Amino acid sequence: MVELPREDMDKVIKRLRRAQGQIGGVLRMIDEGRECEEIVTQLAAVSRALDRAGFAIIATGLKQCLIDSGGEDSLDSEKMEKLFLSLA
Repeated sequence: MVELPREDMDKVIKRLRRAQGQIGGVLRMIDEGRECEEIVTQLAAVSRALDRAGFAIIATGLKQCLIDSGGEDSLDSEKMEKLFLSLA
């Protein structure tokens, strides 16, 4: 298992906290009876933020795997492909 460097994860954590705030905003919008279009627009923004966080985590993991393997072919490409596709 790859351990992700904390300094790389700080940006991801910041992005996830922003998405958490956006989700709270969506809930408030629903409670306030806001227009469907506004709510869906905000949900799309949350979805993009979560996707980007996921891709950043996978990219960092891939980078770390390459560093740890010293360039050897020990990287499980099927596993990495499965992670990427899980976000699609």
